[in-house]
Amino acid sequence: MSIIKFFKKLPLKEKRVTWATIITILRLCLIPIIIVSMIFQEWGVAFWLFVVASFSDVLDGNIARFFDQRTFLGACLDPIVDKILILSVFITLAFVQSPLFSIPKWFVFIILIKEILLLLGALIFIMINGKIEIHPTILGKTTMVAQVFFIIWLFACYFFKWVPVKTYKFSLSLVLILVILSLFDYIRVGLGRAKKLGFLKS
Repeated sequence: MSIIKFFKKLPLKEKRVTWATIITILRLCLIPIIIVSMIFQEWGVAFWLFVVASFSDVLDGNIARFFDQRTFLGACLDPIVDKILILSVFITLAFVQSPLFSIPKWFVFIILIKEILLLLGALIFIMINGKIEIHPTILGKTTMVAQVFFIIWLFACYFFKWVPVKTYKFSLSLVLILVILSLFDYIRVGLGRAKKLGFLKS
């Protein structure tokens, strides 16, 4: 089953645009502004816009749960926008001439590979099973939070011209370890679901 056919077969209630979804879309609209701010090294602007974007991620999830606005569209769109936000910022940090220390390109490559593998896995499940349940793992959530705080901390360092090299190396290493662990965690969950659905033999 193709992704387009799968989406067309969804009931209208799963495709409706709710207030939570609108907040997610607004977060998506903030991404190019954040990137432009980084390119022009307006680190204060980038800092506050990223904080707002991160807060909106918490807000839309709570609104969806509290007002019972959870939909398949929102469940898909929310993590996709989150990944676009994080990847866009890290890629920009890797290529923009930062004032202090920049993100290594190999670090961005590892994060990119992880997200591509997760996306491919989700698409395969949809095409084979005709549906997919999107439930982030605890390790996945922890990794996302660590990446968000790492970026906020970097923006603060750039704005105030702090150079805490040891803290930077530790934070970079911690985020990298969490990214790799979360990838294997999602692979474990994916293989478990595949066995449960009969795609793989035990």
